[in-house]
Amino acid sequence: MLTVLESLNQALYQVLEDDPLALLLGEDILDPYGGAFKVTQRCSTHFPDRVLTTPISEAGIIGVATGMALRGFHPVVEIMFGDFTPLIADQVINHLAKFRWMYNDQVRVPLVIRTPMGGRRGYGPTHSQTLEKLFLGLPGLKVIAANNLAAPGDTLYFAIRYEEDPVLFIEHKLLYPLSIFNESDDLKLLSLSVHSQSNYPIHKFIVNNAPPAQLTMISYGYMAELARQALLRLAYEEEIFCELIVPTQLSPLDIHPYLESIQQTHRVLTIEEGNLTLGWGAEIITRLVENLSPPIRIARVAAKESPIPASPPLEEDILPNLTDILKAVRVLMDPSQ
Repeated sequence: MLTVLESLNQALYQVLEDDPLALLLGEDILDPYGGAFKVTQRCSTHFPDRVLTTPISEAGIIGVATGMALRGFHPVVEIMFGDFTPLIADQVINHLAKFRWMYNDQVRVPLVIRTPMGGRRGYGPTHSQTLEKLFLGLPGLKVIAANNLAAPGDTLYFAIRYEEDPVLFIEHKLLYPLSIFNESDDLKLLSLSVHSQSNYPIHKFIVNNAPPAQLTMISYGYMAELARQALLRLAYEEEIFCELIVPTQLSPLDIHPYLESIQQTHRVLTIEEGNLTLGWGAEIITRLVENLSPPIRIARVAAKESPIPASPPLEEDILPNLTDILKAVRVLMDPSQ
């Protein structure tokens, strides 16, 4: 079975093979190291002129890659840890996301920035964060999140080959070793439907042969995998039946694919690993409330308002987990609450 890491690696290799304008840039991405999480392995060996190791300057890397994109190349930058994305914020916010508008549509910036996010590896407060919400809602930038419920390599390949505007591509560290979901292998889970959102799908899942869903869970990235586990446990152990919606594109946000589900269930739980305040889930719920008539019951699961400790027990306490999801669902289903 193909893992998320293998899928992403194959996509990078294939895009270098298919697109002579594609370039990879980043710190320590050359073989035999192949990047901190090995996503670029094999690429420099087979395409030595188009896989470029860089100095330790994230802002500098993005600046050079932006220039390459303006000149017609299709650069892919690896930022070793998502915690370092604040170092590229000026280049992203004030330059590459705006150039198309600043220069009257005469230039495009087809640049993909890949970076791993998330905790549960014991890396401490500056290497374990989930910071993509800092870039959500930025005009001119798409934010895409890989998951293991669809082939992330296909999504990455499309972004590199066909996007004419910049993309921030999020990869949670714990997704890398996970196998990609295959409906024929997991007969308990049924892929209900796929909605296209600018070529980045929104997947919907229910438990196979289950009654109509009573609650809608919305999640992305690694938290979608925990939500999948919760979906099965709730159905088989407690007879609580949910629908899980997993977007690939986080921003720009199209709320319409979510509305049909919530109109039926009237209960929605958003699940994210970033901290709760002013998060992605808050925006989802606000848009739903603006577009739906009451009553709907709402709740959010997210990280606590704290830096992420290096201690595994303390890290587990800060970050949202399966138990938190199950507890939130039970509260939403409790008519006395």
